[in-house]
Parts: sequence; structure tokens; C-alpha cells
Amino acid sequence: QVQLVESGGGSVQAGGSLRLSCAVTSTMTYRSNALAWFRQAPGQEREGVAAVFTSGGLTKYADSVKGRFTISKDNAKNTLYLQMISLKPEDTGVYFCAAADRSIPWAGLRPAAEYAYWGQGTQVTVS
Repeated sequence: QVQLVESGGGSVQAGGSLRLSCAVTSTMTYRSNALAWFRQAPGQEREGVAAVFTSGGLTKYADSVKGRFTISKDNAKNTLYLQMISLKPEDTGVYFCAAADRSIPWAGLRPAAEYAYWGQGTQVTVS
């Protein structure tokens, strides 16, 4: 069973930093080689923030977070990270980690509907 469990959210002032973590089950390694972070603000659609191709280390970022967010995966710990610096109020939202099925070719950040597995989300509030 593929499970994704996020942690690390919280409330910070603008300009601050947070690191989100997403623990993944080992079975995910076999079912997916593309992981991503999404976020959703109240009343808005879920938007892709960053993605990583775990088989090759390729990454892709939304323009709104380039230079501020870094996605990475620690294979030894089976954990996906999102390091966020210089946070802005518009970064506020529920952050989700997601995994695409291995059958889907890597193409950077894909629409949310193309990710088969999702975590429960963690709240990030920037004031």
C-alpha cells in the first residue's frame, strides 16, 4: 500500500523558512518515480509547486517559487522534502505531497489529476 504522510507545516512570518517532510512507504519506490508537492489555498484550485524525478534527480518548479523552494528526496530515509525560504503570505495553503504512477512518463509538474497517490496535507500559514 502506498502511503504518503506530510509533516512540518506551521505558522511563520513573511521572510521566514519552513521545511516540509513527506514520509513514503517503500512500496512507493516500485510504483512511482515522480514525486511532487502541491498546495491549495482556500477557494482556489490545487496547484503544483515542485516535482522531482527520483530515478534521475530532475526537478521542476512553479515560477512562483523558483529560487525560494527546493525539492529533494532522501532515499535512505524514504522521505521527500520541500525546503521553503523567503516565504510570502501568498504561499499560505495546505501543502500535499503526491506520487505519480511509474507508467506515466516524466514531464515535470503535471496536473494534479495525473498523480495517483496523495498525502493528507499539512497547513502552512505565512503572515
